[in-house]
Amino acid sequence: MEVDDIDAAYARAKSLGHGIAYDLTDEPWGVRRFYLRDPAGKLLNILSHSN
Repeated sequence: MEVDDIDAAYARAKSLGHGIAYDLTDEPWGVRRFYLRDPAGKLLNILSHSN
């Protein structure tokens, strides 16, 4: 799922107590992302493209 403000999305996910499966990371191919588990246990890839 692509978002405009990855830092805000990460902070919100943490504040809501979602399980972070892959911490916020700047990938070498120009993506900043983290993975979380939704309440049903599905793994979600939350990302934003670097400028």
